[in-house]
Amino acid sequence: MSTAISVRLPKVLAEQLDAVAEETERPRSYIIQKAIESYIQDYADLQVALDRLHDRTDPIISGKELRKALGV
Repeated sequence: MSTAISVRLPKVLAEQLDAVAEETERPRSYIIQKAIESYIQDYADLQVALDRLHDRTDPIISGKELRKALGV
């Protein structure tokens, strides 16, 4: 089930959205949905990174140790 949401965009952004929609032959709603999905995934990744950064029990290794572990 989908939910309708109304959003106001600056004219330039709306024009860019229309250009992408036309170029990809997709509706604007599809482009907006994919952009929001991408943003939410990036935000979740950021939260995981921040949680790990502040976790004092998470081990820290040097770049040299990382390269050695990866065989680089």
